[in-house]
Amino acid sequence: MENKKVLVALSGGVDSSVATALLKQQGYAVEAAYMHCWSKGPYCSTEKDQADAAKVAAYLGVSLHVFDFEAEYKKKVISYFFAETEKGRTPNPDVMCNQEIKFGLFLKKAKKLGFDYIATGHYARVKKDKNGYHLLTGLDSNKDQSYFLYRVGQEQLTYTLFPIGDLTKVQVRKKAIELGLPTANKPDSTGICFVGPAKVKEFLAQNIKYTHGEIVNTEGRVLGRHRGLPFYTIGQREGIGISASVPHYVASKKPKTNTLVIAPIGHVALFKRRFIVKDTKWVSGREPDCPFEAQVKLRYRALNARAAIKKINGRFEICLENSQRAITPGQSAVFYKKEDVLGGAVIDRTLR
Repeated sequence: MENKKVLVALSGGVDSSVATALLKQQGYAVEAAYMHCWSKGPYCSTEKDQADAAKVAAYLGVSLHVFDFEAEYKKKVISYFFAETEKGRTPNPDVMCNQEIKFGLFLKKAKKLGFDYIATGHYARVKKDKNGYHLLTGLDSNKDQSYFLYRVGQEQLTYTLFPIGDLTKVQVRKKAIELGLPTANKPDSTGICFVGPAKVKEFLAQNIKYTHGEIVNTEGRVLGRHRGLPFYTIGQREGIGISASVPHYVASKKPKTNTLVIAPIGHVALFKRRFIVKDTKWVSGREPDCPFEAQVKLRYRALNARAAIKKINGRFEICLENSQRAITPGQSAVFYKKEDVLGGAVIDRTLR
């Protein structure tokens, strides 16, 4: 890999640190970049993360660039997150961050600077064959991050390396310790992409509009008051604020009436088989012939579910083999064929 230049997205975490080290060992001409995307609030970890990235870069002897993407991140990711949440949906900002920032702005910047590839510390893999580039799951099924990457297409995959995709998290930690990396024992990051370990409800309360409303059961009987629909998600149990003899869960949200509908455990209202998706992306760039069958992942770390996908009036309808809990508008449904990510879409609404 001599003379092939790679720019690694070095976040200051252990995964991207090991990715950087592995690329150096493989003979690439490696440089690193820290993306500054957020600097607001008491939970922002940017300062520490950037310092950790600088320590790793210095330790490995690679140059560190710092890119200021805060304005673009706010416009493309955070504004989307707030707008969708205000509508009563549960968006996934990490998916949008990958599309717009890591494999959008960052890739464009790297190409402009003359790099042949970008690399990240994602647990995913890329494979090329006669049909093009394939996005594959990471070998560590517990850490696989392909769910967040389904909007990455052929153009991006052409320039992308995932150095730790063939490793487990345990192996990554072990490698970091063996190499003496400054981030070897740093805990995994949590919270919204780039914002840091923010308490999401508190973060939302400071930035969006919301009003109190009624909590009702599936028959419409008023059971109490909710704080605001943005603070609840489908399938949620904790924090509803209703005393009952059996656990109750959020069954649906009705933005038009500002109503939160809840149901007891096991209730039919908590389970759905069919739903409509929007904003569909296919990794190959080609829409599959419909109808077709695939495995569908409805949220990160959920087990894949068998489903039939068909197209009706220009929109895709997904019919699961078995009913599932917590099919949540705003979240992503990602389609798989074994380890191959076919693509995905945003869940728009469930059907009866």
